[in-house]
Amino acid sequence: MEPKRLEVFTISNLLAVSVLCLPVVLGMTNCVTACGDDPAFRITTKHDRDKVKIAAEEDRVVIEVQSPKGISQAVVERSDDQWPASVMLRLHLKGLERLQVINGKRMLEASVSSQDGKRRISKDDSPLDAKHPSWMDIRMLDKDGEPVRRIPLNEGYFEMQLPKALLDDNPKSITFKWIDFYR
Repeated sequence: MEPKRLEVFTISNLLAVSVLCLPVVLGMTNCVTACGDDPAFRITTKHDRDKVKIAAEEDRVVIEVQSPKGISQAVVERSDDQWPASVMLRLHLKGLERLQVINGKRMLEASVSSQDGKRRISKDDSPLDAKHPSWMDIRMLDKDGEPVRRIPLNEGYFEMQLPKALLDDNPKSITFKWIDFYR
């Protein structure tokens, strides 16, 4: 009888240790997945509170930026040989007085007027129209992805597809600088 009691005690101890160690093991697995030796992108932000999340698919990447201060920047550096065919930027800001997208050789600037919602896009200080290859269509969306017309955006975001012309030279990194509202 005594050996059976010892066996039950040992199994229950193993079970308790397994349950206690499971979060540690899962945490390590998540770190290997998210923090692997060769992630597809490396992100550097200006402020610690800025959050950049990247959702990558085979030929598309969505870069989501949360910026509590509303004025900051992020550098997204690719580890792969090429950028995906499609790069979408989502800025979770209340306004967009200024956005700069810099690939090392070219700079696009964009803004959305808080008075009338008019979008302005320029390349190297020259205004662009919708027919220009560097044009970015900027959409204002609510938290559910539905179009909105008014600024400030409450829990919404600005969404834009980066133009292929910006990625043609296959830059190693892209820098995004933004200002929600001038202060």
